Amino acid sequence: MDRRSFLRASTAGGAAAAATALAAPAVAQGRRTLTLVTTWGRGLAGVHDSAQYCADQITAATDGELTVELKAAGELVGAFEVFDAVSAGQADMYHGVDYYFLGQHPALSFFSQVPFGMNFMEYANWIYHEGGAELSDELYSIFGLKAFPAGNTGPQSGGWFKKEINSPEDFQGLKFRMPGQGGQVLGKLGASVQNLPGAEVYQALSSGAIDGTEWIGPWADEKAGFQEITKTYYTAGFHEPGPNLNLTMNLEVFESLTPAQQKIVEQVARASNIWTMSLFMANNSAALQRLQSGGVKLVEFPDSVWDAFGAAAKEVMEEPMGDELYAKCFESFNTSMRSSAQWISRSEGAFSAQRNRVMGL
Repeated sequence: MDRRSFLRASTAGGAAAAATALAAPAVAQGRRTLTLVTTWGRGLAGVHDSAQYCADQITAATDGELTVELKAAGELVGAFEVFDAVSAGQADMYHGVDYYFLGQHPALSFFSQVPFGMNFMEYANWIYHEGGAELSDELYSIFGLKAFPAGNTGPQSGGWFKKEINSPEDFQGLKFRMPGQGGQVLGKLGASVQNLPGAEVYQALSSGAIDGTEWIGPWADEKAGFQEITKTYYTAGFHEPGPNLNLTMNLEVFESLTPAQQKIVEQVARASNIWTMSLFMANNSAALQRLQSGGVKLVEFPDSVWDAFGAAAKEVMEEPMGDELYAKCFESFNTSMRSSAQWISRSEGAFSAQRNRVMGL
């Protein structure tokens, strides 16, 4: 039996046992408590808020029939253990970003973020209208899971560096925190890539264990305190133009819910998608101004570095194409992105440039 077959078998057994244990007292009383674990440390700006929003809204919308109890990273399982914990039935659901789990399947990148990938609206279009949700179901069911997009940070910053990046060669030997395929891109450029959960990044940067890090964007980065360590901040990044956060349930637990409860979970996730995106939008500009006023230098990568990012990203994206499901997701994702990009560039892109010019923004 291969690892994936074993995981399916063990997940089914574990999830069934967990669902039975959780549901037994709830059937008699008509109420259940579901455990939500996360990849986020408690209080991490925006992302923890998104997880808490899902927990609170499911509890409220079901009038307490489903009470969702949130356990932040480390309170029940570690940040990088939530996928396996929910798959095995040790917890009922998780909120997180799934590029942390590419070792489970490379196609999880398409349901978190890929380098030079989709923005928020393009991603929503693919998921809701152009086949992304169906591919998500096909992928996550392998692991006994059901995933819903439930938050987006918008475009993420290029990150914090202790020295400026003037050429691709400056990444040689650089110890940099970046997860997912974005990190694989930096690895192609010679960086020593670290994959750390958010709650550990400040200490690693402060101690010199890493030379730089990306996190999210001005608001979340300011709250994390990276400006206390270095003042060089790249505001635009290639790696996460619209990263998706998932609310992912154990599939058997999800199927044990009533149809109405299932629909509430689905709709809360959709609401969280918009709510989280707007939360970051509402806070980023003011935070960026505060950072700049506090002495942070806002810089952009030169074209030669962007070109190197692009060439390496194409290599990284092509490497898992031998996996049939990855290849299917790749084709669907890129077909949708090509279509949406053509319209956006001629509509929103052109309008934004002219609006900013005419209105002096």
